[in-house]
Amino acid sequence: MRYYFVDYSRAPQYSGTFSASHKWGLPGIHCPLCDATWSTGSNAYPSVDLSHVPDQTKYSARLEEDYAEFERLREQVRSLVPPGVPLWPGTEFGPLEGSARGEFGPLYMYFSYAMLLRGETLRHLQAEAVQGLKGCRTKVAFRKKDPPELLELELLPRGHLHPDCLPADREPPCPKCGRRGWKRPDDLILSAASLPQDLDVFRLEDFLTTIIASERFVETARRLGYEQDIVFRELPTR
Repeated sequence: MRYYFVDYSRAPQYSGTFSASHKWGLPGIHCPLCDATWSTGSNAYPSVDLSHVPDQTKYSARLEEDYAEFERLREQVRSLVPPGVPLWPGTEFGPLEGSARGEFGPLYMYFSYAMLLRGETLRHLQAEAVQGLKGCRTKVAFRKKDPPELLELELLPRGHLHPDCLPADREPPCPKCGRRGWKRPDDLILSAASLPQDLDVFRLEDFLTTIIASERFVETARRLGYEQDIVFRELPTR
């Protein structure tokens, strides 16, 4: 199986634009061990509803200085998210809410780390046996009649980079907060043994801003004519 890095096109064919955010999120943190203040806005579970969770305002805060309180908030929602996923500071929940305008193609990259698609696109991909697709409704307002059905793909963190493409002198992640103090390399090599067999599109667990698709997803999208506003770049595996 071949795998591809998924990115947005710098010359899109459709005019669609988007301004939206997820309703809830874990706060950022100041780690008492490594002293870093950080969060990630690139990890999201749009299917997760926190409307019945206590301390609602805590899930809209930008920063939590008390690390023990952050840990409490994280554990309070752990049973609601897919099993085994990391809950980093800044992880977002709930549907995208906001506004949109213009025309949207079959697949649309909302930033480089989030993928939207039309409802019929999801149904067609699923009919072609593309695996592990979970489309979540968005709550976005259009200023036109008969707006499209826009869904956000819930992308799970899976897979790792091969050590051969990483800095040899890199420090290990912080044992307290898990933060990695090194940037994503320009030339990616995937660790073949770590890649999921039941998902055809996912986030790379090492770098959540990196979306990876299998050749089954890519070949199906190309055959159905869904490549107008996204770009696939094959990556080596080792």
